[in-house]
Amino acid sequence: MSQRGGTRGSSTVKQPIGQKKLTNVAVVRLKKHGMRFEVACYQNKVLSWRSGVEKDVDEVLQSHTVYSNVSKGVLAKSKDMIAAFGTNDLSAICTEIMQKGELQVAGKERDSQLSTQKRDIATIVMQKTINPETQRPYTINMIESLMAEIHFAVDPHNSSKKQALEVIRELQKRFPIKRAPMRLRLIVPEESSPSLMEKLNEWNAEVVSKDESGNQLSLVCEIEPSIFRDCEALARNLHGRSEILAVSVHFEKDTNVDHFDDHEDFIEPSHHLTVSLNTAELDEIKLSEALQKQSISEVNNVADKIVPTVNDDAKKNSAEVEVVEVKQSKCSTCNAFVGDVKQYREHFKSEWHKHNLRRKTRQLPPLTADECAASIDMGDAKSDLKEYSF
Repeated sequence: MSQRGGTRGSSTVKQPIGQKKLTNVAVVRLKKHGMRFEVACYQNKVLSWRSGVEKDVDEVLQSHTVYSNVSKGVLAKSKDMIAAFGTNDLSAICTEIMQKGELQVAGKERDSQLSTQKRDIATIVMQKTINPETQRPYTINMIESLMAEIHFAVDPHNSSKKQALEVIRELQKRFPIKRAPMRLRLIVPEESSPSLMEKLNEWNAEVVSKDESGNQLSLVCEIEPSIFRDCEALARNLHGRSEILAVSVHFEKDTNVDHFDDHEDFIEPSHHLTVSLNTAELDEIKLSEALQKQSISEVNNVADKIVPTVNDDAKKNSAEVEVVEVKQSKCSTCNAFVGDVKQYREHFKSEWHKHNLRRKTRQLPPLTADECAASIDMGDAKSDLKEYSF
């Protein structure tokens, strides 16, 4: 009985077991043959190892152990590993899991990664596209808004560049956006220049500059990115060479932003006008100028600029007054004077200014107000004709 009791007492004695607590764990999971295999790695090391930055496997793995569930500490069975991998070599199995497995990340970390990748995609789209009307790129915030309009979802398994090209194709179906042209320098023998120019005209390429020196033709042009390979092959076939000057060309022909911004970029200081005023109207002008300047001395300066010429017969009643100098604002886009500062600001909201701004981006001369109205009416008539079939 005592032996029995001693045996029972010894069976309840718990021996210390060596344990290794896993901290700062990043789990890589691989499903194969219907079974799950996991390895415990250090955070931020798996991606470095996959990209080739980290070479030492021991710096990536927390232990050369294969689990079926890392969080519960359940080890994978040897027979399962042999059935799935054909071997029970832990180092080889761990390496395959890290190469082909899926890195498990927390919810907040995943959202952060997706947000960062979405921003990268929008940046690439901004760099590769332009607005065809202004020849200028969209802002990143505008690109992100357009991406939301087409309900674009980021795929963490595809590269940002590949997804950016997909976004561009989808945006072109619904919004005014196009790929920014590439700028190339083509150098070919002089006798091959007619063939080159014929092909460039066929591609609607824009020739920026042309230099014929010696027996060679050096030409700088802008082409669509989709025909770059064809253009490069053409240069080789003509026994010449090509050089990429810029992958994406934005609006560079007129770098002054003031030409497209709606603000007072140019005010003509002195524009001569002749107006008929009576004495009461002249007093109102003086009072108005005085209120604007808010200074007695400035009112005197304004009064000095207004030189009335009064006829002898009109001294008793009304007078013909010649105003020598009145400030007029000039719109450089429409090449016309549009009145005072208030009228100048209102002018930028008019269809006349917007129409000339679109013509300016296409390097066309501005139209007068009457010509602009006729052009808009003609465009409306053409759009109405499209609704009918003959």
